[in-house]
Amino acid sequence: MSAAISSINQGNYVNHPPQHAFVAQNELSISEQKEPKKTDQEEQSKVQQLKSRDREVRTHEQAHLSAAGAYATSGASFSFTKGSDGASYATGGEVSIDTSSVNGDPAATIRKADVIRRAALAPASPSSQDQLVASKASAMAEKARSELIQKKQETISKTVTSHLVENSDTPKKGSHVDFSI
Repeated sequence: MSAAISSINQGNYVNHPPQHAFVAQNELSISEQKEPKKTDQEEQSKVQQLKSRDREVRTHEQAHLSAAGAYATSGASFSFTKGSDGASYATGGEVSIDTSSVNGDPAATIRKADVIRRAALAPASPSSQDQLVASKASAMAEKARSELIQKKQETISKTVTSHLVENSDTPKKGSHVDFSI
């Protein structure tokens, strides 16, 4: 392009009136504008990618927040990237969730762990961090199930022992006790 501009500037019109030289300059100006437009198109493409990522991140974090319910300890927080258009776009985010067990209540802990697991896996595409949280929630639920079974066994054992003590006839000295079934 610069060679064409040089020949026009040097007056090499080759049987063309000066009017054609102006047209040639306009055409060159248009082609010169095309190159910056490519850059503009690249920038617009990057902005569109940022807009798409922003929607994806916000939807992802909203899914966590909605599923976490009362166990969400904060709203969604985002990390931003500034686009060439000057706007800030969310490119990362997180929602804080209370993942502690419910002291002394394994049944409540199981229910809470199930909510935490669902919240972690709520987005369409859970991240590796989301999957880790879901895994930890599953482990918390399993531990609480074990505690619940142990509590039930202890309750049954106490009930049986209490029942046996209440209904036992203490044998008198020299009497015979039949243990046959």
